[in-house]
Amino acid sequence: MFLNFVKKFLHPLRAINDLLINNEFKRFTENPKNPLNKHGLRCFSQCDEDGITLEIIKRINIDKGVFFEIGSDNGTQNNTLILAALKWKGVWVDIKELIFDHKKSKRLIFIKEFVTEENVKSIILKGLNQIGAESIDCLSIDLDGPDFFIVKKILSEKIFPKFFIVEINQRIPPPVELVPNKKNSYDKNDTASLASFNKLFKEHNYTLICCSSIMGHNAFFIKNEFLEHFKEVPNKIKDIYVKPNYRSFSVNYETGTTKKMLENIFFD
Repeated sequence: MFLNFVKKFLHPLRAINDLLINNEFKRFTENPKNPLNKHGLRCFSQCDEDGITLEIIKRINIDKGVFFEIGSDNGTQNNTLILAALKWKGVWVDIKELIFDHKKSKRLIFIKEFVTEENVKSIILKGLNQIGAESIDCLSIDLDGPDFFIVKKILSEKIFPKFFIVEINQRIPPPVELVPNKKNSYDKNDTASLASFNKLFKEHNYTLICCSSIMGHNAFFIKNEFLEHFKEVPNKIKDIYVKPNYRSFSVNYETGTTKKMLENIFFD
């Protein structure tokens, strides 16, 4: 009885919270410093990464490509599920089990393994081999900690996807460059700053083109060969950086999907 009363009491408060956040999101995307943020949409991603991703693949003209996500969680909410829904094939890596039987899918390889600098190359090569691909179009990395060192290792091994989606420490604004001391720390507070990632990617011919709206915790980096398709993106990192907003949507407003929908997406 008491729990039902609490739920009924909290429901209108959550609804008001969701409405306020949604309106703030709309205001931001209507007139952002970075025009690319106008394309942001939430479908399966935590914030508006899905819409930005869709605009990127549209501009660089990828029809059915290859995705690779390190830190895919249980499959219900991540950065590459939107690409799977477009019939892309790819690889997910996480220590969590997926909520559906991925083995029935011809377009998804799941690797349950703890990713480190030492094994990330072999994991990527293993995944690509199993999915029958030679290269990656979209590589998303969300490990809540050692992301910078994993990205650095991938680039040093000359693995160059067309574009990256990486989690940054949005609390640290540019031009501050800050990289965690502990390479194996799994703490969101230990993720490197946007300026640090920007410097690393520049060394390997990638350019920062966007950060996710509202929370600002995911950054998009594209190969320089595709920059002609993003001429309106600001040149200054401070105009791409998004100040974080930590107010989260309520449970009923979260994005993501169900086991049944995942089966519809992956089981051709």
